[in-house]
Amino acid sequence: MKICGLQKVTLLDYPGYVAATVFIGGCNFNCPFCYNSSLINNDADEVITEEEFFEYLGRRKGILDGVAITGGEPLLHKEIVEFIRKIKALGFKVKLDTNGSFPDVLEYLVNNNLVDYVAMDIKNTLDKYCLTAGCNIIINNITRSIKFLINSDIDYEFRTTVVREYHEISDFIKIGELIKGAKKYFIQSYQYQESVRNKNLTPLKKDELLLCMRNVEKYVGFASLREID
Repeated sequence: MKICGLQKVTLLDYPGYVAATVFIGGCNFNCPFCYNSSLINNDADEVITEEEFFEYLGRRKGILDGVAITGGEPLLHKEIVEFIRKIKALGFKVKLDTNGSFPDVLEYLVNNNLVDYVAMDIKNTLDKYCLTAGCNIIINNITRSIKFLINSDIDYEFRTTVVREYHEISDFIKIGELIKGAKKYFIQSYQYQESVRNKNLTPLKKDELLLCMRNVEKYVGFASLREID
């Protein structure tokens, strides 16, 4: 497991807390719109060793509140459990970003109080999930993670990055049904970056994104737009 990116301080990645964000290399998805596409094959350069990372955290006790763990897909790695356990042992809160395809690991982390907040991506409606994820996946793992989070006591959110070529406004009725009863749901507007794999993708307009959100909000406790110019 490699730490392929480290943002030493962020006020955005872990809402309500001052945190550091670590980017773990490797992902089992291949989303065409992923802005961290260099991490997919786990061949990005390691920017900091685990030993150096924990030395940094030790110096930031009392300054940082928590650590946001993202990727790539952190739960791809068997070492992630011990990595998180060491962060928690230092007294930091942990926010986990995941695509939801490893429900066994997710359930273990939550049930053992090793994470404090989970942000799970909802790529699309179930019938377009593999297309949007850029690979074949086990859909039951996705639905299992969704149901687990909804029925858990942990703080969590679901979120969808909306891309015109993959999403229609009407899709968000099905997405709402998929996550019915969820606490929080965010729509994130696709934003072009040089690092995305498909350079020809386009975002929806803000009024279209609002219609997407309205199709979901009746199914969830809270829905909002995020990352809109």
